[in-house]
Amino acid sequence: MKRVLITGAGGYIGTRLAPALLERGWAVRAVDRFFFGDELLPDHANLEKVREDTRRLTPRHFDGVDAVIDLVAISNEACGQLFQDATWQINCESRVRTAGLAKDAGVGMYILPSSCSVYGAQDRDAICDEAATPRPLTAYGQANLQAEQRTLALADDAFAVVVLRQATVFGYSPRIRLDLAINYMVHRAWQDALVPVVRDGTQWRPFVHVDDAVDAQLFMLEYGERSRISGQVFNVGADELNYTAEALANVVAESVPGKAELEWVGDPDQRSYHIDCGKIESLGWRATRRIPETVRELWRMFESGRIEAKPQTHTLQWYRELEHWRQIIHRVEMYGGILDIEADKKEK
Repeated sequence: MKRVLITGAGGYIGTRLAPALLERGWAVRAVDRFFFGDELLPDHANLEKVREDTRRLTPRHFDGVDAVIDLVAISNEACGQLFQDATWQINCESRVRTAGLAKDAGVGMYILPSSCSVYGAQDRDAICDEAATPRPLTAYGQANLQAEQRTLALADDAFAVVVLRQATVFGYSPRIRLDLAINYMVHRAWQDALVPVVRDGTQWRPFVHVDDAVDAQLFMLEYGERSRISGQVFNVGADELNYTAEALANVVAESVPGKAELEWVGDPDQRSYHIDCGKIESLGWRATRRIPETVRELWRMFESGRIEAKPQTHTLQWYRELEHWRQIIHRVEMYGGILDIEADKKEK
């Protein structure tokens, strides 16, 4: 049985990826801080949960590992701007270090799920294939780009490195995120009969369903001719899943069971990128999930209560809350506890 080490395994994509790998007969070493709870990954005989920060991984974490999928990241532009130092440490430095440790340990493959955010601000009529010049505007995009460049440089005949530039992800996951564009739009439509659209609405963005993102990673992991994909970057999405912000909002509004109107919000977004996915499709992979069906699925989940908005469903809000409680606990904790302290435990 081959083993995959997944960093960020307790996150939005990881909680879909790990079960998919287990179903295909892989053993999984799931590394995460588990800020959102380790119960989101159900126990399995071939699943090993490791609570660790990827900035502190050691060679022993790679014992018996055949491949690494390095999902860990501070996961969006808003978090990246607020936690810039951590974003550079985690999204760039820890990934480069993880790739180096994997190579030194004799791991055969390293997959970096990056982001199309590296394209940043492109001409509105430009279509970006993997050769397009990246123009990241945020710490999130810049850190991803450097991680790509520095991990790709490690590729050789014995160590395959593949970078997947994922479009903006949508759809259901046990670690559901309502701060992602489509998921957020559906929630607001269900809650307020409004679909928010960021001004001026002409900016392009590509999308991919979370299960298609997982499928792309599995496809690369199990691809037979590693020499054909190693050292390569691949856009992950679909040509028909590129939308302007306004067009996307209209698709969501037309797909929800109830009536919803567009709500214009925010300052004009300078980021705009329309991607071409012909390179990965030429290998035989295609995205199959589409937005209208997913919109209706998410709506039913909101209706049934299977998805509920709470601080954990908005990444930045949850990080802020964790930091807030860390400060409170730090102020009041003494002798290893708050009410039940270490001295009392020893006396008992």
